[in-house]
Amino acid sequence: MEMLGLYPVWFEPTLGSGWIIGIIATIHVLFSHTSVGAALVFSYLAVVAYRKNRPELLDYIRRYGLFLLVFSYVLGSITGPGIWFSTTVGSPRGISALIHSFVWKWATEWVFFVIEVIGVYMIVYLVNKVDQKTHLRISIIFGLASYTTMLIIIGILSFMLMPGNENWYTEGGYLNGFYGANTFAQLAMRTAFMFTMTAVVGGIVASSIKDIDFRKEMVRRLAILGLVATAAGLGLFKWYLSTIPATAELVMENRLPEYFTPALISVMGGIMAYFAATLAAPKLLKPAIAGVMTVVILVFGLWPEEVARESIRKPYVAGGYVYSNQVIGRDVPGLGIHSEIPTIEEHGFTNALIFLPEELRTVTDSNKEAVGQALALNTCSNCHSLTDTGIRPLANYFGDDSSESDIAAYLRAALSSGTTLYMPQIPLQQDEAVALASFIRQLKDQSIAVAADQGNPITVSQSH
Repeated sequence: MEMLGLYPVWFEPTLGSGWIIGIIATIHVLFSHTSVGAALVFSYLAVVAYRKNRPELLDYIRRYGLFLLVFSYVLGSITGPGIWFSTTVGSPRGISALIHSFVWKWATEWVFFVIEVIGVYMIVYLVNKVDQKTHLRISIIFGLASYTTMLIIIGILSFMLMPGNENWYTEGGYLNGFYGANTFAQLAMRTAFMFTMTAVVGGIVASSIKDIDFRKEMVRRLAILGLVATAAGLGLFKWYLSTIPATAELVMENRLPEYFTPALISVMGGIMAYFAATLAAPKLLKPAIAGVMTVVILVFGLWPEEVARESIRKPYVAGGYVYSNQVIGRDVPGLGIHSEIPTIEEHGFTNALIFLPEELRTVTDSNKEAVGQALALNTCSNCHSLTDTGIRPLANYFGDDSSESDIAAYLRAALSSGTTLYMPQIPLQQDEAVALASFIRQLKDQSIAVAADQGNPITVSQSH
């Protein structure tokens, strides 16, 4: 019998593997986008400095560059591998799908990243140590190399939502998968917002400049950059939304909380107000204020955006064919990939899993909770926490009075057909549905007991 090539599951009980990946990725976005935006700003400032004989601009480049060495390149060198490690153990087939489709694109991106890392050291430490023309060339090469890394990564990020061209499924070819309307819309939107981050983080350095007049000039330059970039980003966000698939639009309408849109508007309004205030009164900006604003953007801007971007992909994690639970959900003739759903339908999940103890392949009265736990780990835990904490606790989706048979009936009706928009198709056998229902009921009973011990009532969501 053909077995599913699913890897052992990484179970993180406190936050859940999805949130671990999301937290690391969100922090990395702040570091990486700031560095790319700053690289282009450095190129511009270097041109102005040499054309107009403004050595103080070179000093700002040097100081901001030194700050970036720690902020973006040292810390980013931690979160970058952190993404690779967490996705490899949390979504191994998802990251494998991206590598198999774009391995040479990633290799190309790493070449430009090496140029970028070398460039930031050269642009900082060679100020006033090489001739102007050489330093200017280094600055421009640094900026172009840095932005090229974004050009490449955006195509891969867009593919995670959907291939650029529908023909990719039948013909393959990385160009079909890489380039699409969403690729360019997302590139434009992220380019705008990366300058927003660069302007905010740059304020930490600009506000500590000793020369009062130059400090005012740089704070105002950054404020203007931030205002223009944020306004442009909002407009480009609408373009981005027009390029997402219809299923993603439905997920946004039905699964994102009602406060998401007004909260997003409030955050963008707050950022615009911050830049307007620093433009009008640059002397009020202090390093601590700019630092707080950086954290605000991370927590209230980037985190919700990244959560939304991840949510609208559901039920897929890569290319519209790898489900979030790592099962291949559709045929991809262009790559010789076949859906694994028929195998699960014929043999059942427990018989198709490689890393499952033999005694759990047949459901009995004595082992059904253990089988249910194994099924929950393999089919649910990437998106649902199996504890009371973390991302979307599984027990919270069922009422206190839901019986095992009620839960099993829901699992068979809602998941086996694949008609639930944001959920993978999980064609459980009847005994598997009963086993999973038994485990979910056990989770529910534990949750009720914990709440009773704490003396707190439970708020129950009846809908999935």
